[in-house]
Parts: sequence; C-alpha cells; structure tokens
Amino acid sequence: MKPILNLDELTYTEFNDHGFCERTAGISDRIGAKKLGYALTIVEPGQKSCPFHNHHHEEEMFFVLEGEGTLRFGERTYPLRAGDFIACPPGGREVAHQILNTGTVTMRYLCLGTKEEVEICEYPDSNKVGVFAGEPGKRRLRHLFKADRAVDYFLDEK
Repeated sequence: MKPILNLDELTYTEFNDHGFCERTAGISDRIGAKKLGYALTIVEPGQKSCPFHNHHHEEEMFFVLEGEGTLRFGERTYPLRAGDFIACPPGGREVAHQILNTGTVTMRYLCLGTKEEVEICEYPDSNKVGVFAGEPGKRRLRHLFKADRAVDYFLDEK
C-alpha cells in the first residue's frame, strides 16, 4: 500500500436520500491511515450532505476546497467559502454541525476525523441518538433511536 494518493485516483460513492445528496471518496483506508479518517466530499448547489449532528467522541475538521455554502453550528450559521477550515470538536448539541451548499457552483471539501471505536451521535433536528461500536466502516453495533423514548433500566430483565 502506498502512503500517497492523488485526487485523480479517487473513487466516489454517491448518496442521495431524503433530501441529502453527496458524492464521497474515502481516502484513509487507501493510504494506510489508522487513527484518522479522510474523505473528499462533493455537494451540488442546493444540497446538504448529512443531517445536523454532533459527536460525543470523534472530532472532525473540514477544509473547503471549492465553492460556497453555509455551516450550521450549534444555534448559529456561518458563511463558507474556499479556503475555510471548520473545527467540529466532540461535545453536545452546542457543537452540532451541518454543511449546506447554498452557493451556485459545486462545493468540494476535505473531511478529516478521528476514528473512534465507540461513538455516540445526536441528531437535534430529529431528536435521534445513534450508538456505534466497532471499527469505523465495520461497526458491530449500529443502533439509532428516538431520544424521548427512554425505558427503565430494569425493564424486561429477569
């Protein structure tokens, strides 16, 4: 495995569902990265790449290569343009984030994040929680549920 990869060697996967649309090319596995995940994401005008969410363990950073858009971050929004770095540290809903292409041209950005064995994500817009365990990309546990449907610790225990 080479520790180097050129942009012209990337293979993209397209995701288009429920109003979220992106093309993403995974990089980290192709160059041998162990603790950081890298990807290049492409979002067309008027599209958003993923739901508004926050991570409790993983930290993410984005670098806008091309285009313009909007960052939702906590309760605020920020304009984005080529050359912007975005820090998304782990934490609660105050660091929830989402990138939207509100510009008129294709937006491309580099994603960088830690690869944590256990992760908990919240999705404030839908009030969901996601629990994930196992190697990223090969999770042995992946469960999403509505946060307001709590049950008693001893429910159905014998």
